[in-house]
Amino acid sequence: MKFAFASLGAVMLLSSSAALAASSWPDTPQGRLEAFAVLQTLNAELLSHDSATLTLDRWCSSHKLAKEAKIVAERVRGQDKPVTEDIRRVLKVGPNEAVGYRRVRLKCGAVVLSDADNWYVPSRLTPEMNKVLDTTDGAFGRVVQPLHFQRHTESAKLLWSPVPEGWDMGAAFPAASGKPLAVPDHVIEHKAILTLPDGAPISMVVESYTGRVLDFAPPGL
Repeated sequence: MKFAFASLGAVMLLSSSAALAASSWPDTPQGRLEAFAVLQTLNAELLSHDSATLTLDRWCSSHKLAKEAKIVAERVRGQDKPVTEDIRRVLKVGPNEAVGYRRVRLKCGAVVLSDADNWYVPSRLTPEMNKVLDTTDGAFGRVVQPLHFQRHTESAKLLWSPVPEGWDMGAAFPAASGKPLAVPDHVIEHKAILTLPDGAPISMVVESYTGRVLDFAPPGL
């Protein structure tokens, strides 16, 4: 029983720490600029590497978002999205070829950093990889890493900007509110195609990165 209470206390402390970090970005011009710079840094890191999972591994570690800095995938079941004709065209598969689907949350400890929809071509993976994808919550990028896949970004959107449009040309920032900066649920969205070295597509992913990528104390505060 003492162990159970100790474990519960540790979980509550972790949740409390995460909430504190999430609410520590001040709603000031400086706070907004720093949050914007951090989001642009993460966006650039994601765009310059083939594996979003491994990029989030590094983000999790360098920003100390959890004690064990390794991304874990949590499978979301019962929310499958159909494979459309456009997705089949992008993946270069015929109307009768099997296309797998997985929706996962990528987590650093208890912190969800990304929600991802993934349509993939089982016939272009190994049987062992397909078994892992079918029976476990393993992150797709980590499972298929031995294929040396390449990532091709189709679109990258900043869903939220803490700075006003035209700030770089002198547009006025909102006045400091005296409250924490209100960070929305999702802040970045990427759509990408993963291909084998010979160019054959193996996956199309749509990744929505959460506001919790900012779950750490702002620089200098």
